[in-house]
Amino acid sequence: MVEGLDARSADVREEKKGPKVGAPEQAIAGFLRGAGLSDISEASVVSDPKKGDFYVAYSTVPGRDAKDVIAQAVPAIIRDFHWPKSMRWGDRRTALGAPAAAHRLRARWRGCALSKWAASPAATKPKATASMAVVPTRSLAGRITNPSSKGRGMSSSPAMIAAPPSSKASNRSARSAGLQWIEDKGLLEEVVGLAEHPVVVLGQMDPDFLDLPPEVITLSMRTHQKYFAANDAKTGKLAPNFIVVANITASDGGKKIAEGNARVLSARLSDARFFWEKDKATALEVMGGKLKTIAFKEELGSLGDKVERVAALARELAPKVGADPDLAERAARLAKADLVSEMVGEFPELQGVMGRYYALAAGEDASVADAIRDHYKPQGPSDSVPADPVSIAVALADKLDTLTGFWSINEKPTGSKDPFALRRAALGVVRLILDHDLRFSLDRFNDAQVLKHQTRTLSTDWTTPDMTALASAIMRHGVFSQEARSALGAVEGRAPVWADSVTRHDPSVSDSLLDFLHERLKVHLREEGLRHDQIDACLAMPERCDLVLIVKRVEALAAFLATEDGATLLAGYRRAANILKAEEKKGALPEGLKVDPVLIGKGPREEQALWNALEAAEAKLEAPLAAEDFAGAMSVLSGLRAPVDAFFEGVMVNDSDAKVRENRLALLLAVRGALHKVADFSKIEG
Repeated sequence: MVEGLDARSADVREEKKGPKVGAPEQAIAGFLRGAGLSDISEASVVSDPKKGDFYVAYSTVPGRDAKDVIAQAVPAIIRDFHWPKSMRWGDRRTALGAPAAAHRLRARWRGCALSKWAASPAATKPKATASMAVVPTRSLAGRITNPSSKGRGMSSSPAMIAAPPSSKASNRSARSAGLQWIEDKGLLEEVVGLAEHPVVVLGQMDPDFLDLPPEVITLSMRTHQKYFAANDAKTGKLAPNFIVVANITASDGGKKIAEGNARVLSARLSDARFFWEKDKATALEVMGGKLKTIAFKEELGSLGDKVERVAALARELAPKVGADPDLAERAARLAKADLVSEMVGEFPELQGVMGRYYALAAGEDASVADAIRDHYKPQGPSDSVPADPVSIAVALADKLDTLTGFWSINEKPTGSKDPFALRRAALGVVRLILDHDLRFSLDRFNDAQVLKHQTRTLSTDWTTPDMTALASAIMRHGVFSQEARSALGAVEGRAPVWADSVTRHDPSVSDSLLDFLHERLKVHLREEGLRHDQIDACLAMPERCDLVLIVKRVEALAAFLATEDGATLLAGYRRAANILKAEEKKGALPEGLKVDPVLIGKGPREEQALWNALEAAEAKLEAPLAAEDFAGAMSVLSGLRAPVDAFFEGVMVNDSDAKVRENRLALLLAVRGALHKVADFSKIEG
């Protein structure tokens, strides 16, 4: 079913360019033949400032009815369709997915846009047969299409194809029983493909199973049985019912089918109940202890090792996100425990979900339980971002540890290959930071985590108190800070290998990871409508580790350049930059080139006006930049627009006096420097 098609294609006006006016008769005759004209007077004369007058023939190609377009297009589409496996039959040359398909191809056309028809109120919908027409195209078996199609088994008799269905049978079946069908598009696609003659049957399960977590029930229905679940329409809670799609119309209305499927579902849910009770009897700490025996990545240790790193990092991140450090660390230590549970072993999709239930059953703090469930989020662009501070701390710590780990062993995504979903993890970091306006320098946390990963190859235990203090100092103040040096002195005698690695720390790994995070940031911002060159202009600024600050710059820059002042000032900047670039090609500009106010005072009034405006702008820029008021900083810079324009109109930069020339180049350097305090305008295109 294709929706939103126009009933008729638009008329197309075509233009055929001819020879110049006064061209030889032979050229004009050829033009008339090609254009289908009988006399040159039927052509138009068009003037071009460079090429002079020439003839042009205009014609209109009328549009075509949708039926005619479809009749021509559909056979070609099917004939050229690529099938992984295709079949031929008889003496036919055409190969399709199945021989029978070509005998049952039908095309119907409704004379209005189907999307509008489907969205209209039921009372205003046209009757099913209204303006439905057969598309007169031959099927690949050589038959003319007709209004009916024909199936097999229960649908062996001819059936009229009148219009798309107005509602799903599963919806009708659920509503009639006071239920609300839980829509599942993926499962719907699957069962439609499994059943040639789909018949919806409503079944009932033992209500006692409702004491299981609802996710367990719905996933068991979906994964094992291909059932749809339903909620009670009044309470909104899961109902003791299921919807199964049969492949036959039963004489008893589907009663036996429902009973048989209920017995199978009961067996499945009995197994689930056994897993549920067994898991609840095991403490999450005990489950977590088994993670030491499960490899995360050979070079990065076990899942237990990862949990230790994430717990320490979550504790450090907690104050940055407004979370309790003790709760963040506790949640991180329990976050992966349910991976060894019986239930998650049966249903891997429930990782985190079951951990939350087990934590609540054990009396853990609600924010700890929610963090266990939510620390995997967001798992894609459309997934929600955790809202609770404890969940945010653990989710960030988990993703940053994964990214720094794979970067430390130089296993990065390449091209279309990303087996460890590192792009998704990086986008998750970006969204967590931006959605919650988190302000911290990523490089410090990246540096500390990279060094922790290196301890595996250096045979050093970073979990000792002294080593933990060193990692904490790096995360809070930076790897080259005095605080880190002081903490390093406490462990040099006991951990000389790692201490030496800190002393010789190479920031390139962390820088590479930061670049990767910036790429994910650019993708995210472009999807929100911001231009890539404006993003690059802000990424070129020194504060590259604060993603929120970068976004504030980009938004202010985009708003400024959308104004007339911004566009004009950008043009003036480019003119200044081009002059400086041309001079630099001739040779390096004198080192320490600065403006001489005395020479400015002797120059034209336009030169003096620009210098005065620049000095005033420099004095006013400091306050808004310190307050991160980039819109205010842009407003200050807009005051340079008129003086810059006037300078280029009234002043010759390349003066014959070398000192005057150098002074004016210094003035242009100062203008460029002022603008670069907000963004690198050289990155902006167009």
